[in-house]
Amino acid sequence: MMTTDDQPPLPDVLAGPLLRRSSPERLVLWLVGSRELPLELILIPSDESEERRLLLNESCCRCLPVGRHAVVHLIDVTLVTPLPQDVRIDYDLVIRDAPANARSITEWAPHLGYEDTRCAAAGHRGSRDGAGLPGFVIASRIRQLLHGSCRKPHHPGGDGLVRADEWLGERWNEADERPAWLLMTGDQIYADDVAGPMLAAIHALIARLGLVDETLEGAEVKNSEDLYASSKGYYAREALLPDVYATEALRERFFGGVRKPIFTTANAHNHLITFAEMLAMYLLAWSPVPWRLITPAVPALEASNREQYDQEASVIESFVAGLPSVARLMANVPTLMIFDDHDVTDDWNLTAAWEETAYGHDFSRRIIGNALLAYLLCQGWGNDPDRMATPVDDLANLLAKAETPGDGQDASPGVSTEIPASASVGWLEAASQDAVIARLLRFEGWEVIVPGTPKLLMLDTRTRRWRSEVRRHRPSGLMDWEALCDLQQELLDEPSVLIVSPAPMFGVKLIEAVQKLFALAGKPLLVDAENWMAHRGAASVMLNIFRHSRTPGNYVILSGDVHYSFAYDIEVRHRQRGPQLWQITSSGLKNTFPDTLLDWFDRLNRWLYAPYSPLNRLTKRRALRIRPRDPDRAKAGERLWNGAGIGLVRLDDQGRPQEVRQLDARGFDVRFPPRDER
Repeated sequence: MMTTDDQPPLPDVLAGPLLRRSSPERLVLWLVGSRELPLELILIPSDESEERRLLLNESCCRCLPVGRHAVVHLIDVTLVTPLPQDVRIDYDLVIRDAPANARSITEWAPHLGYEDTRCAAAGHRGSRDGAGLPGFVIASRIRQLLHGSCRKPHHPGGDGLVRADEWLGERWNEADERPAWLLMTGDQIYADDVAGPMLAAIHALIARLGLVDETLEGAEVKNSEDLYASSKGYYAREALLPDVYATEALRERFFGGVRKPIFTTANAHNHLITFAEMLAMYLLAWSPVPWRLITPAVPALEASNREQYDQEASVIESFVAGLPSVARLMANVPTLMIFDDHDVTDDWNLTAAWEETAYGHDFSRRIIGNALLAYLLCQGWGNDPDRMATPVDDLANLLAKAETPGDGQDASPGVSTEIPASASVGWLEAASQDAVIARLLRFEGWEVIVPGTPKLLMLDTRTRRWRSEVRRHRPSGLMDWEALCDLQQELLDEPSVLIVSPAPMFGVKLIEAVQKLFALAGKPLLVDAENWMAHRGAASVMLNIFRHSRTPGNYVILSGDVHYSFAYDIEVRHRQRGPQLWQITSSGLKNTFPDTLLDWFDRLNRWLYAPYSPLNRLTKRRALRIRPRDPDRAKAGERLWNGAGIGLVRLDDQGRPQEVRQLDARGFDVRFPPRDER
């Protein structure tokens, strides 16, 4: 992407910091700068008289340049003296270019602190020049947490992350009221469903920052520059596939397959393609700063697409207005993330046949790989830097080899001849990029394991699937036998556990039955036929894990994905000594289910699959007794809550849900009390 340098100077920090991990011995933060930044971290525990100052050198701050003016920083600090638990710890991240030139976070990101005029007026140590510093609490045990999924910028509703920021702002100074974690349980971005105005902003940001370019194989465009300039680049990207018979199945599965008559309506015609597009999407989804740097041009569009573009633009404008709140929340609460399908592409690895088609074509394999590389850099790395060390090193080597043939040197043998001779920005070496992607697609280790009370596990339900080798169009199990065995090992002898499963382990039975009918008809792609019970082997092993004598007595399962919220109390039939399970689903952060359709599903499910219905005996979960909780704002017995927002769960000392609440983005709370409280 060609860039110009005759523009105002860029701010030092483009996105972040995001607080990713916090423990007494270790802190992990993530940010993106416009250059490699000399940083000092200042920690200010409220129960200590002295500040702790840490100059961040190469051993604790790794920088990966992803363009001329974009550098990803991962700050990973090991603390010799442990930090205190259950008290507020404010922090400052100082950009220290010279001893006399030090800029506090309150100068370069004043929106990240929760202001308290009383503290500032009194010269409180948690403020700088009257502006509040961000801060966090390291919880000695998980007493409460926030969780949510499915944040689509152009959905015409509120943003659950903005609602969470408002909630936290009312109690930010109360250490015992702070959530231990913000768990983002899938679809943090929609790589496959992008509004036209968002795509225009992505392209403007790529140009402004000079993000890396790449060549493309198997498409009508030869490289990223051609893609950004293509007349088919907006609302018609499926047309970029070569018009040959071999790509018809790919076009249907990868681009056309997201139009589903029942469960979702989406638009893959603006599917993100390049690594740079994926990176820019993350910056624009999490930070208000990049939006201030660009003035996206409206692309040339047909009349029907222009009308859609204008409608989306007003929604995106509202989304951008909430980004200071989103950035503040993620700077103040430790945040863990796990992918679901839309972080990469719709129906990612749904069936063995899908995998064969998508990975068998150069273009679609590159798209999936680029999305996974961006996920690694922006989400996975901060989850667990140690686990991600090998793939991050691989990506770092790829970025270090980015070529610039326009510098007067001859292109090396590994550089594609499709790179323009006038290129002024680093280009990824095609063969190396494909090799890195191939290794990343084989990587096992995306799951997140956090020791603690209770132990927290975030499951990878996308890359280690139990494939049906005979009926390749049938939905795969969400985890294969080996992955489920690994899960069981993590559960042994734990008294209680928090499990994040992006898709509910125990969903709405009627909807699962409809999904099964479509799967039996060979059309699982039409209805997102992804649930734990869709594959007999995976369902059987999972249920046996719950019945194992050495696995936990209390399971809290947190999920998203479905675009509505609900809570179930679950127990194993004919077992006097547990276990007890709770399925708590919060979805979406910025997405909802069609109202009328959900109302009908809710009613029919209550009639057909009530707790004592004989139809339950015909299901795979017949060994369980499932009792739905009713939301306290239900008007006619509804058990499913349809509204964008974020979930809040409070746990007792045994790791059991004490309170289940949905913070609705419309400004009110919805409680899911136990049935004996109603």
